[in-house]
Amino acid sequence: MLKRFEFAASEHLRNSNYQIWIHENHAIELHSLEFIRQKLNYIHNNPVRAGIVEQPEDYIFSSARNYSGLSGKIEIDYLF
Repeated sequence: MLKRFEFAASEHLRNSNYQIWIHENHAIELHSLEFIRQKLNYIHNNPVRAGIVEQPEDYIFSSARNYSGLSGKIEIDYLF
């Protein structure tokens, strides 16, 4: 495995020796309530797209449960 991590690091300038995680995330300013809703819906729908659940609120570790009025496994601060 170490050889694979070393090879992955050689493909990116930000690494010195090994890379375990991908570097595909990019910070985006949440500039409006509508944009925040869009991103939150995207996150909530990830388990649905992955085929884990039928509805976002069915995933027990998702804040989608809280937003749909169900009790969740996590405590959240509502964004809207």
